[in-house]
This record gives sequence, C-alpha cells and structure tokens, in this order.
Amino acid sequence: MAILGSGQANGGCSLLHAAGLGYGASIGLDLPLAVRLLDRPSKRDLDDPDGLLPAIIDAWLAGGFKLPNDLAKEELYWAVISQVPPRQGLKSSAATAIGALRALADATQSEVSEEEYVAMAAQAQLDSNISITGSIDDAWACLTPGWKLIDPQANSIAEGVLFEGDGPNMDHWLVMIVCRGERTMRPKLEDFAPHRKSFQNSLEALQEMNELVALTWNGRGTVAVLNDIQGRKITNDAMSNGARAAGMSGSGNAIIVVAPKVSIPICDRLRKLFEANKDVVKVIETSFLSIEREETI
Repeated sequence: MAILGSGQANGGCSLLHAAGLGYGASIGLDLPLAVRLLDRPSKRDLDDPDGLLPAIIDAWLAGGFKLPNDLAKEELYWAVISQVPPRQGLKSSAATAIGALRALADATQSEVSEEEYVAMAAQAQLDSNISITGSIDDAWACLTPGWKLIDPQANSIAEGVLFEGDGPNMDHWLVMIVCRGERTMRPKLEDFAPHRKSFQNSLEALQEMNELVALTWNGRGTVAVLNDIQGRKITNDAMSNGARAAGMSGSGNAIIVVAPKVSIPICDRLRKLFEANKDVVKVIETSFLSIEREETI
C-alpha cells in the first residue's frame, strides 16, 4: 500500500450560523485532522456515512484537476485520523473536505488557490447533502486562521468574503468544548426565521470585532431554533460561573465555552460544573486558531 498524498486541516466553531441571516462566520479550533490518499484500502475503519469522500473526488475533477498516477476514482482510497468529534457542529465535514483536497493536491503536485479549496469543499458538502448552505465559512475556518464573514450567495468565493478578523488572542482564552453526543437531527432553513434577532446581534458584534459576544448570541439563537432546553441550561450555567462566552456551535450538539486562561479559579469551577453534569459526555480543552500579530509600540 502506497501513500499517494496527505493533507491536514482543523475543526472549528460557529460565530454566526449561515442559516440565521444568510451570512456565516466560523473560526478554527486546535482540533487537528489528517487525511491520506492511498492506492489500497486502509486497515483503519473509515467513517463516511454521508459519502463525502467520493463527492470530494467529484468536486476535484469538476474543478479541472487530475487524479494521481492515471488512477480511476474507484482505485483511490482514504485514511482519516481526526481529533474533531463528528456530527457535533465542530466542522468535521469541512475539515475532512479540506484535508482530502490537500491530499489530492499533494498527490498530483497541483497548485490550488485558497478560493479553489473552499469552492470544492463547499460543492462536495452540498452534493453529499451534509450542508444546507455549502458551509463556505466553515471551509475557510478549517483552511486558514482567523475568521471571515461570508455571503454564500455571492458570485464567487472571493467576492463572498465581506470582511474578516484575526480572532481572539490564543494566549488569553481557554476554549472548552462541551460534548453531549452526536446530534440526531438538523434544523430546516425555515426554523431560523423566528429567531432572527439573536443572529442579528451576533452579526453586529462581529462588525465590532467582538467575536466572544458574537459566539454567545449565535449560540442563543441556535438553541432556540432547536428548542434545546438542556443546551440553554448548560450555556446559562457556564456564563453564571464566570465564562466570558458560551454558545452552541453549528447545529449542535457541542457547546463552546470560553474562559480567561489567567483565571484558574474560573476554569476550575467550570470543569467541576461540567463534571457534575450527567448529560456531558466529555469536555475537550483547546484554543482558537487566530492570526497572531506582532504588537507595535
């Protein structure tokens, strides 16, 4: 078995659900994912229930690129090693798409622009019915640090980037991912309309470059869309115990909780809070993948 190519990506979380107002924004998290393209089946079990990986090859070919070594689509195989919990709203599908596309680029020594990666990832997610919007903001978050506010209806991927931000300082904030098991359903587009105000508040916070407020308002809107009483309680309890931001990511079920790293008592109090909650499966501690800038004097 030969490794034809390899690619990496990362998971992420929502700052503004694209179904809320028609605009979306996500930011990457330090949840690494690696994809290998093989010429023989891997011994590792492959979890691809939605058929995303075949759709990625179709999107790659539709983008005008070739397959490696003159192999047919049916002669290519995949291995995915991921720290991104699946079906939790943590952008596992977008991360897999970006990692797989990078593996194809590596295998064929192809020059691929960031916009091409995002366009092909979005197409693959639409074709496999994973996303109702194309998750363009998710693909950007899995590909590059920082965040971008995206208009998925724009004429091109580049024109769809309305504005962007560096993201919260990675050294200042602890990100706690509260996992409650895989989601069992996805909301429909029309479910978001009654909760437009929360998403509007999230958008206004992003316009002010306040990502933590945006994350919280977006989460409030999403738990309302899903009528997730448990999720609302976890979010409210986190905020009352010192979290600076808390909200559901994607369409759930994961809750993102952000606390100041310097405040050890707050971080410990939140850990004990989640440990005592029987509905919490596990808590992953990580950080944002923000753009680091040198401070000027």
